[in-house]
Amino acid sequence: MKKSILGFLGILFSLQVWGQETSHDAFITKNLDANTEKFSKAAREIWENPELGFLEFTSSKVLIEELKASGFNVETGVAGMPTAFVATYDKGGPVIGFLAEYDALPGLSQDAVPYRSVIVEGGSGHGCGHNLFGTAVVASGVALKDWIDANNIKATIKIFGTPAEESGGGKVYMARDGIFNGVDAVINWHPSDRNAANASSCNAVIGGRFKFHGETAHAAASPQRGRSALDAVEAMNMMVNMMREHVDQESRIHYIISNGGLAPNVVPDYAEVQYMIRHPDITELKDMWARIGKAAEGAAMGTGTKVDIELASGLYGLLPNETLAKVMHKNLSSLGGFEYSPEEIEFAREIQKTFNSKNIPPIESTKNIEPYRVNFFPASTDVGDVSYVVPTVGLGTATWVPGTAAHTWQAVAADGMSIGYKGMMLAAKTMALTGKDLILNPLLIKEATNEFNERMGDLKYEALVGDKKVPLDFNIKN
Repeated sequence: MKKSILGFLGILFSLQVWGQETSHDAFITKNLDANTEKFSKAAREIWENPELGFLEFTSSKVLIEELKASGFNVETGVAGMPTAFVATYDKGGPVIGFLAEYDALPGLSQDAVPYRSVIVEGGSGHGCGHNLFGTAVVASGVALKDWIDANNIKATIKIFGTPAEESGGGKVYMARDGIFNGVDAVINWHPSDRNAANASSCNAVIGGRFKFHGETAHAAASPQRGRSALDAVEAMNMMVNMMREHVDQESRIHYIISNGGLAPNVVPDYAEVQYMIRHPDITELKDMWARIGKAAEGAAMGTGTKVDIELASGLYGLLPNETLAKVMHKNLSSLGGFEYSPEEIEFAREIQKTFNSKNIPPIESTKNIEPYRVNFFPASTDVGDVSYVVPTVGLGTATWVPGTAAHTWQAVAADGMSIGYKGMMLAAKTMALTGKDLILNPLLIKEATNEFNERMGDLKYEALVGDKKVPLDFNIKN
């Protein structure tokens, strides 16, 4: 009899908690539904003003103004970056952070139409959907703030405005400067052509320039007096290409000769090669970079030249957190996907006609949620550095027509119209509900932190860029 009463009370308690969860979820989703038009306009304004990394003055202003209007305290210019910011709504309790991006890509100017239509010749465009990225994060943070106020909940929300994800790695400098210290968990997302919330990892990456200096001479009349910087570049490339046989198969080594001289009959006294290397393991990556540096030094020695090695960037891979990912997947699954309107279906059909691919997902796949899994993708992101400082989780939603590749005009087109906005608001709801779950259940934060500590082991985060200054002029053309 006693066991029956206890069992009944347990069921009653579970139903009460479930009822509270449902009520909280409804408050947040209805809030976001009511503000869809407002945030769609904000995303469109950023889309209409595409700005490259470290130059996102209009884009960051749009987001900052919305956060200030909603009661957040905003600190700008953090970590030495004028377009970086931290917006805080402090009511004590657990601290939940959100990452906002808003930089565009060069050469992807495109109108919001299903055919190639350049707005500004050679202009920039949001080919990775960061106009939606930053806006969804702000929408999510504002909805959580309203929920905190309505329910007198103790919690702190921090929105981190992070510049130059595409070129410069703004989050690296923020992580290096301790901007994420004191945050219990970080939530983010990324535009995609499908809806998925997984425990993801990716490649770490290091990039830099190798600048060789030689002696100029007439290539026919007095070649003996010359010391070719281009010879040094080619010798280095030869050695690195031989090295490919003796690195892990997961390695990726890319390079371009960015300066090979000015005229064939003049021995080049300056030549430059740029390298970018990737590997899932940060220790292996550092070892590869050191070996490439030795190849450069050997090439300089063998050609009678000198070399300057300039580190341009370095990003950690993503450190997955299954505790957080499973919570996010649960929320995305409960929300479900979405359907296109007849006009959006026609837009999508026209876009898909432009794809150079045989395996194109059906348009209706936007209604689906991908199964949960632990996955790896071979690209890189500066979110990786954040994930080595604090437990971090992310998702992707179908802001692009199914089958669309990132960094394309087709992505830009969808980012500036209703298809992109639908995916954006699904992401905002998922992030806000995930934040709500972490706030109401501190045990989740503890479990996520324990998993984080286990995965880190003895590794301590140290920015790969060292004490390098923020490259604020990266996208400024002389």
